[in-house]
Amino acid sequence: MTVTEVRGDAATPVRTLTVEYSTPVRRRRHALSGIPGMAIRIAVPVVLLALWQLSTSLQWVSPSVLPSPTGILSAYRELWQTGDLQAALPISLQRAGLGLLIGGGAGLLLGVIAGLSVAAERVYDAPLQMVRTVPFIAMIPLFVVWFGIGEESKVALIIGASVFPVYLNTYHAIRAIDPKLLEVSRTFEVSRWQTVRLVVAPMAMPGILVGWRYAAATALLALVAAEQINSQAGIGYILNTANQFQRTDIIIAGILVYAVLGLVVDVIMRALERVLLPWRPDHVGA
Repeated sequence: MTVTEVRGDAATPVRTLTVEYSTPVRRRRHALSGIPGMAIRIAVPVVLLALWQLSTSLQWVSPSVLPSPTGILSAYRELWQTGDLQAALPISLQRAGLGLLIGGGAGLLLGVIAGLSVAAERVYDAPLQMVRTVPFIAMIPLFVVWFGIGEESKVALIIGASVFPVYLNTYHAIRAIDPKLLEVSRTFEVSRWQTVRLVVAPMAMPGILVGWRYAAATALLALVAAEQINSQAGIGYILNTANQFQRTDIIIAGILVYAVLGLVVDVIMRALERVLLPWRPDHVGA
């Protein structure tokens, strides 16, 4: 830090004082500055839950419209004791995981081919961009006609929602690679496969992982929509049954399960980024 002393007399020389902060001081200041932020992150949800509980306890809001947090905890206890929650979670995760694996894998393959081949891009990039603009929820009636109301239509909807995030991010990540790096590989007569493995994959990996992260979140959104199609099992089945009996507490409990699944998936994707991209500055020392 530089401090300048300014005098009113023009004849008096200006003196400057330079102070260098050591790295431990900077780290301590950074750590101290993070404490209030973490406190706010914890305090805000706690305050909201308290206000929620207070509003329902004082009958400001009808429990049939918005059950209290304690009422939702009771709903979880009921679902757990009956075994419905334990039975529904694996089925929903299997649907989302299978759709994400197939759709993301297809998007990755198409993105790599289009990123490396101009001819492939000209063949199918424009049709994919047209299909991408159609909301996947609007495809539900068509998927029901094509695949019926069984598991096939549900998984197909998740596949359709997962393809495009991976495809777009993979394609743009490969096209953003510096052409000079590819020229160097051609100069040294490196094979096509070695170029992809040693140059394309490391340089495009951050963008590819971003695509998978978006695809994972989109797969969960598609799961919510897919499980409304005549579900006989899964979290969507719990929600549909609760809707028939007007159990708002179970409906909110199921919605919160979807939210928790989204947080878990995001944490997993962040951990995967740390493993595959250890050299990134935001991962060093994490």
